[in-house]
Amino acid sequence: MSEPSVRDFYDDLAHDYHLLFRDWDASMVYQAEVLGGLVRECRGAGPHTVLDCSCGIGTQAIGLALAGHRVVGSDLSPVAAARAAAEATARGTRLPAAAADMRHLPFRETSFDVVLCADNSLTHLLAGQDLRAVLLGMRRVLRDDGLLMITVRAYDETLRTRPTSTPPQVSQTCDGQVITFQLWHWHEDGERYDLEHFQLLPAKDTWQVRVRRTTHWALTSPQLTQFVTEAGFTDVTWRSPASTGYYQPVLTAQRAPSAQ
Repeated sequence: MSEPSVRDFYDDLAHDYHLLFRDWDASMVYQAEVLGGLVRECRGAGPHTVLDCSCGIGTQAIGLALAGHRVVGSDLSPVAAARAAAEATARGTRLPAAAADMRHLPFRETSFDVVLCADNSLTHLLAGQDLRAVLLGMRRVLRDDGLLMITVRAYDETLRTRPTSTPPQVSQTCDGQVITFQLWHWHEDGERYDLEHFQLLPAKDTWQVRVRRTTHWALTSPQLTQFVTEAGFTDVTWRSPASTGYYQPVLTAQRAPSAQ
């Protein structure tokens, strides 16, 4: 993973991230309902201690905190993490959030019931050794039988078609429409791609265009399943958007109990 590239991408996006949603607060509630339902299914009613290790500006973390869970956030972007904590406070809840690299989570062993990594964040890791380090770190901070939840793009289908762009997404704001789309530039290996993220914001008699760049690894579900299993997780299960109502496939797995 190119740390400055990913960090700079999200530091810059943090101020505008909410504009990706037609209604950011409604999305918080919806995502918390779906992800919280999976937590109840796998771990019981709770409330639970949750680490959102790619919390961004708090879309999932704030929703889960408002639903009653004890949530801690971390993110590679200090700007995003700071905004997540502030947005939680503005909504009457608490979200301790720190800037942290997923490969070096600054939390004690067996601290959490749930570790969440959402919004395709894991695929910024471009090498197997980094992915293994992250998953072992997630396992370290989970309690025995703790729940791992990862959401990623549906790359199994993507790799069959290798799209070069995403359809424009239009969000309505108080200042007018915001248009977002992406261009994808595939590497020669056929698995990784450079992403150009375009955001067109209304300005007086014109548009303000913001372009941000980063890179992803289009991990298939069998690939990620293998990495998760090798890191010491069991009961690896994929849940499709059709079955959950969530906008991305969700992987759930349990931390295998430590040997006595």
